[in-house]
Amino acid sequence: MTSVRTVDWTPLDLSAPEPVKAGDLVSADAGGLPIYTVMALEEGRAWVAAAKGAPARAVPLSQFRWRASDVAA
Repeated sequence: MTSVRTVDWTPLDLSAPEPVKAGDLVSADAGGLPIYTVMALEEGRAWVAAAKGAPARAVPLSQFRWRASDVAA
């Protein structure tokens, strides 16, 4: 059986004290690809991975515009 996920997106507020946290899904385009999982944060950068088990890479938070607000199966 295939699982389909629906993701609701909210604009990423970079001025917020904690705009994202580890485990959040982020994207440069709402509903667009790629969608990354935030693995860790450090000095304005997010360590993100595109898939489970994929190597993480550091990307400036300013590169992302959207954060998943709700994930439903």
